[in-house]
Amino acid sequence: MIGGFIIDGTAQKKVVLRGMGPSLASSGITNFLADPVLELRDSGGVLLQKNDDWRDDQESQIQGTVFQPSDDRESVMISTLAPGAYTALLTGKDGTTGVGLVEVYDDDTGAASELANIATRGFVQTGNNVMIAGFMLGVNNGNRNIAVRGIGPSLTQFGLTNVLADPTLEVHNGNGSIMVSNDDWMSDPVSAGQLTAHGLALDDPKESGIFITLPQGAYTAILAGAGGGTGIGVVEIYSIQ
Repeated sequence: MIGGFIIDGTAQKKVVLRGMGPSLASSGITNFLADPVLELRDSGGVLLQKNDDWRDDQESQIQGTVFQPSDDRESVMISTLAPGAYTALLTGKDGTTGVGLVEVYDDDTGAASELANIATRGFVQTGNNVMIAGFMLGVNNGNRNIAVRGIGPSLTQFGLTNVLADPTLEVHNGNGSIMVSNDDWMSDPVSAGQLTAHGLALDDPKESGIFITLPQGAYTAILAGAGGGTGIGVVEIYSIQ
């Protein structure tokens, strides 16, 4: 699983990254990633940090905080980063596979910078194995314009073949209710116009896009395939100022 994120602003940002697997059993997931390994890379692909078991590194900074996992095999890292683009890569130790979760947290909300985007690429399946992207809007930001994009067909330009042919998107609120959904991004002219105006028009008419204004709180974007389709997909979330 590849999770890209962008830090926007003028100051360095302290972030916490987590790679979760075993603790997902508490949510009823049985085929979880048994031993996650997390890597942090810069925009050029240079490895900045790597963690297997969270106690291996930075234990004193993590233990007793809200970021401490319930399982010692899970991965956590703390890093202070300059504005720019970064990638969090989640894999299984020794080539193992399973359902995993990659998380990025802003641990310095007072800095003159913010997490402006997060995008995750993975294999989208059906049922409980669709791509689920949770995001939280902080208490100090007020209402925010949010763009959510579901990408599949245009990934072929990067040499991928088994792409998600017809992505669909849903945005759910903290109670799980669907707030808005989209199949083909141009089917909603208002949302499509906003996406285009902010430079976020999608490359393929089958791809999905949503532009919505949201208050503080927790939300979930769900990327799936129309008609039960499967394949490699990307879900992206942008905070628009």
